[in-house]
Amino acid sequence: MIAEAPEARDRDLIRRIAAGEEDAFRKLFWTFAPSAQSLAQRIVRQPFLAEEIVQEVFLAVWRSPDGYREERGSVKSWLLGMVHHRAVDAVRREESQRRRVEEAVPDALDLAEDPGVTVIEEIGIPEERKAVRGALEELPSEQRQVLELMYFSGMSQSQISERLALPLGTVKSRTLLGMRRMRAALVGMER
Repeated sequence: MIAEAPEARDRDLIRRIAAGEEDAFRKLFWTFAPSAQSLAQRIVRQPFLAEEIVQEVFLAVWRSPDGYREERGSVKSWLLGMVHHRAVDAVRREESQRRRVEEAVPDALDLAEDPGVTVIEEIGIPEERKAVRGALEELPSEQRQVLELMYFSGMSQSQISERLALPLGTVKSRTLLGMRRMRAALVGMER
């Protein structure tokens, strides 16, 4: 009988969410978000991605609480099942993307000469070269390091993640922030 109380409470929260009660949604979130986050993080091994998955699941619950079927199990198992499925899908997407990138980059690109230097030399415009180098130097060292490995060493984000022992999400964030800062610094250079 004691085990029934939490399950009955959880089913009641789902019914109240279906009626649009935000307080019920908050209670459901605070009850199950820690377990959901822990499960997602064990699967994807990236805290920011795990957080995103949990948010997506709870958003889906808010939008469609009628997806819960009492006869199929508890609210907890339903929520954690959704988290598990989304996390596994995220891992599969990441693996698929990594394979596509690796297949798209031929082994011939493992050249001794730095392709970035060649491109800059072919452009041959000293002002632009100086501006790009200056913008790169102004970046925080963490962002500059990721961009240099990516563009001057030809490494993928996954390879950079492994080399620097950083989560892939951190590498992606540093890339995005670095590129935004570079773009802002070089805004007047376009012709």
